[in-house]
Amino acid sequence: MNNELAAQVSRMDAFLDKLVELCTTAGVKILIAILIYIVGKFIIGKLMKMVDKMHSVSRLDDTAKSYIRNIIKAVLYVVLVVAIISELGIPMASVITVLASAGVAVGMALQGSLSNLAGGIMLLVFRPFNVGDYIIAGGEEGTVKSISTFYTVINTVDNKLVSIPNGTLMNSNISNCSAEELRRVDLSFNIAGSEPIKKVQATIMKVIVATDKAMADPAPEVQPVAGIPGGLEYTVRVWCKTADYWDVYFELMREIPTALGAAEISGPSTPVKVG
Repeated sequence: MNNELAAQVSRMDAFLDKLVELCTTAGVKILIAILIYIVGKFIIGKLMKMVDKMHSVSRLDDTAKSYIRNIIKAVLYVVLVVAIISELGIPMASVITVLASAGVAVGMALQGSLSNLAGGIMLLVFRPFNVGDYIIAGGEEGTVKSISTFYTVINTVDNKLVSIPNGTLMNSNISNCSAEELRRVDLSFNIAGSEPIKKVQATIMKVIVATDKAMADPAPEVQPVAGIPGGLEYTVRVWCKTADYWDVYFELMREIPTALGAAEISGPSTPVKVG
């Protein structure tokens, strides 16, 4: 009986020794892994600052610079994770197998996100717009504030931030209103058919000439383009610098109706229905 008890105690002592040894070994590995993470994160931060100061990167615009930084940062963190896994003694073959299986499942679940990622890469390559451009796309319009991996953020004229998926942008029409140096303001006015065309043209042209930011070359136009009930529709086309578009637009919309009224030029009369 005493011999059996002694054997059990011996086995228990061996088990505790093994457990202590295992915990000690695992604890040391975990501490080293934590240390690797802290040091690695510090080094990544330093490397990213060096990347920002590189001439080949610093001369790029904000759009390309942001993408390059994100890619480099992601690669560095992958290397850091691999180093931590190796230190913990986890077989890389098992990790790769698990990641491959998880990648298939995640890929199926995140098809939309992968589409946005691909769209972001296409935006970077083809560059239909840059940060700071005013665009109309995806049912929204505004100034591009940032282009991230999955979303493009624009600031609308009423100061709302709208995030548009990059996949949506690459599959829709994009109007870049800032791409060219000049832009044309197009306005329409309905005038009574009885009003002399030359009088209407001269009255509107006088307003255009008096508008400081309206350009004389290319020449502005005031032309009747279509008949409407009781009158004619006139189109007004005025060129200006892209940055001055809204100033010219609002000034013409304010001053032309005032000038037409002062010249006693009336709008189209409403047809009287009989019967």
